[in-house]
Amino acid sequence: MSAIRKLQPDQGDRLLVIACGMIAREVLAVKEQLGLDHLDLTCLPAEFHFYPDRIAPAMDKAIEKAKADGYRNIFVGYADCGTGGLLDRVCEKHGVERMAGPHCFAFYQGMDAYAKVADDDMMSFYMTDFLCRQFDAFFMKPLGLDRHPELIKDYFGNYQKLVYIAQTDDPELDKVAEKAAKMLGLAYERRSTGYGDLTTELASAAGHG
Repeated sequence: MSAIRKLQPDQGDRLLVIACGMIAREVLAVKEQLGLDHLDLTCLPAEFHFYPDRIAPAMDKAIEKAKADGYRNIFVGYADCGTGGLLDRVCEKHGVERMAGPHCFAFYQGMDAYAKVADDDMMSFYMTDFLCRQFDAFFMKPLGLDRHPELIKDYFGNYQKLVYIAQTDDPELDKVAEKAAKMLGLAYERRSTGYGDLTTELASAAGHG
């Protein structure tokens, strides 16, 4: 998903969010909710969730391209997301900000709320609306669980519960999360979080905070 455009001189005040593909739908929902008509969105591949070493180099190139296209206001729609601080170096290099926190599972819950449950959630497997929609594509097929269910213990044996962090109230997604927990042999918990800190941080980046 890309909304990068060749800007005219008087369009340089638009905000470009360069986000993880896993949160594209949510960024657009917040944009509509807050009426952020001057917000543009482009995304890096959602599969980088599994390859965090690719995030920082790809973000570096994306920011360089955005600046070349005329964007002066850029916001990184990622938390650290397993980059071990490398994404922060890219942000510092370009003078841009990113989402606060270690990962989207934290900022969806809100950093204050996440801090209270982080220790207890150490053995939890998180799912979001996106991961419910893409459960087969992101987990079942890549891990071979559809063909070799015996591998479930190898991949998920160290988890104790599945926590579904729900951005929306969708019974169909609830069913996916509940079924996944049962299949993986994990206890199940649903937390209705909405968009969490994504709303406040996008509002602030867009000058509506």
